[in-house]
Amino acid sequence: MNPSNIRNFAIIAHVDHGKSTLADRLLEKTKTISKDKMKEQFLDQNPISRERGITIKLAPVRMVYKIPNPKFQIPNNSKIQNTNVRNSLEFRNSDLGFADSEYILNLIDTPGHVDFSYEVSRTLAACEGAILLVDATQGVQAQTVAHFYSAKKENLTIIPVINKIDLPTAKIEETARQLEEMFGFKKDEIINISAKSGENVDKLLEKIIEKIPPPKGSSESLKALIFDAFYDEHRGVIVYVRIVDGIIKKGDRINFFQSNTSSIASEVGYFIPNLSERESISVGEIGYIVTGVKDIRLARVGDTIYRKGEDIDPLTGYSKPKPMVFFGMYPKESSSLGKLRDALNKISLNDTSITFTEEYSSFLGSGYRVGFLGLLHAEIIKERMENEERLDILLTMPHVLYEEDSDGHIREPYIALTIYTPKEYVGSIISLCENKKGKLSDLSYFQNNAVIKYEMPYTMLVRGIASDIKSLSSGFATIDYEHLGFKDADLVNIEILINGLSIDILSERVYRDEALYKARQKTQKLKETLPRQQFRQIIQAVVGGNILAREEISPYRKDVLAKMSGGDRTRKDKLLEAQKKGKAKLNQTGKVSLPQEVLYSLIKS
Repeated sequence: MNPSNIRNFAIIAHVDHGKSTLADRLLEKTKTISKDKMKEQFLDQNPISRERGITIKLAPVRMVYKIPNPKFQIPNNSKIQNTNVRNSLEFRNSDLGFADSEYILNLIDTPGHVDFSYEVSRTLAACEGAILLVDATQGVQAQTVAHFYSAKKENLTIIPVINKIDLPTAKIEETARQLEEMFGFKKDEIINISAKSGENVDKLLEKIIEKIPPPKGSSESLKALIFDAFYDEHRGVIVYVRIVDGIIKKGDRINFFQSNTSSIASEVGYFIPNLSERESISVGEIGYIVTGVKDIRLARVGDTIYRKGEDIDPLTGYSKPKPMVFFGMYPKESSSLGKLRDALNKISLNDTSITFTEEYSSFLGSGYRVGFLGLLHAEIIKERMENEERLDILLTMPHVLYEEDSDGHIREPYIALTIYTPKEYVGSIISLCENKKGKLSDLSYFQNNAVIKYEMPYTMLVRGIASDIKSLSSGFATIDYEHLGFKDADLVNIEILINGLSIDILSERVYRDEALYKARQKTQKLKETLPRQQFRQIIQAVVGGNILAREEISPYRKDVLAKMSGGDRTRKDKLLEAQKKGKAKLNQTGKVSLPQEVLYSLIKS
């Protein structure tokens, strides 16, 4: 295929603005998928994606588009010099410099949720253009802003598109003004569509061909950028690649630059949308390579594939995302530990952003400390393990990644938080963020909306600031964030003791200025949920050897005199004394018991 007839592009948008629906219409319009085989969210093959109605994994597809009428109206910015052509109202496709009316459109559908922003950044590195999709009923949202600037950073050509124009609540003119004011688009650049009905989708396809530049590259030495990979137990690692230079053929000997691993391309091909084998894939194209490599860590995303024996400079790659939220993951049945380990190994083959190491809790037994990109990421992986592996597992309280130096100084991760909200909620949201240790970095207004930017500890995301903002704004505000690095933090460790025994899974790091409140909250919750015993239970929250909060659960009291119908006082005193000694012995030897349901309720709270 002539590279000048190739267009590589992504669809980027805030979550639930219609990316997957637009991808469905493009598949239909290009006849990549016939109508009888089409189903909603066709590219979202993951069952959890389909169930939740969100994209959680990028998905490439190769479409062949034949322009129904190979004549275009001359665009205003056309550089055509032919006077005769310019004097006519129409010109043939060949006048644009292309040989025919058939084009290869490589689309990569991307996730919208903030936890999966790293998938978007990988996608953009493989494209020349992007469709910026905005819901006409909601307008520009936080991740619309974030994705726009990510695409600009990659120097992509961006086509602004307003979706859902067929809905009665659509605010088309207002949304167009937002795109003009915030991003500098011109009104005639914006395309209004209905991805659901297909209205104006043909016009969008022609705009993709007209505006997005074809890929550039040399036909000499092979250079292929890995933008995704998954593990197939029969064929090894299968990598998704953008061929930047050269050509790769089935049977070629290839090298991975970063890991210095050699292998043979046992199969190459395209996504149509399933894997479709070909003899070769060449410069400018997007496709896959079956590598035969058995360890996915040797085929890293962002690495450069080149032909063995050639001397090349690697492509600018993509840095692997660093897990920021950590949970203890334990099987509810100790006999399932091996099954849990196998499940984590299996999932990590296709999701290299997960990390896990063994850990032990005196109350939950053996388990793993697992790192995730965010709370939704953790929730989805847990759901996958329960559905696919039939595992019943418990995630303990989430913790963020800290840095600690040899002197004991602790540094915590910070984020740049962007909040997009109707302006009437600005005051409430600012008050919330100030109480959450946020530092205001920018506030700007666009029509009836505001964009608020804060620097804030990542911990506040774990504690649910996203839900708090949704609640304060009646569900209208949206957020996006990016990592800023680490900053000094004044943290202390709260240790929970019951009768002097440390409850390891309930201990946590908190800010020094909130330690007293957290200590009281934890001890009170334990008092409410722990069952009474035959002995007294003393609950303490301790910081640095100092008891900050204390609660007590009194023991059951048995009436040892109930069966006595008579007798003198000395006989009664003997029974009471024996009971007293028994209580004292139980207080010393009674074993603290935390029922599983109590632990679960404490962890979930």
